[in-house]
Amino acid sequence: MTTILMDPVELRRVGFEALVDSLGWVNAVRFLQQYESSRLNYTQERDQLLPSWDSETLVRKARERRNSPGKSSA
Repeated sequence: MTTILMDPVELRRVGFEALVDSLGWVNAVRFLQQYESSRLNYTQERDQLLPSWDSETLVRKARERRNSPGKSSA
């Protein structure tokens, strides 16, 4: 049996197609996400970006925003 090595782009495309054929699109993506690591630190970024509100403050601010003039309720 002779094996022809594919270039990395083709290998990734054919491999993903095989996963999709076997698992379906959503589960193929979920499968790949198990093996992809991130260099980002979600916890650190979240702490830097989000305000340190308690749940009561969050609900109050959401209600204020929803009820503010010019906001649609759709």
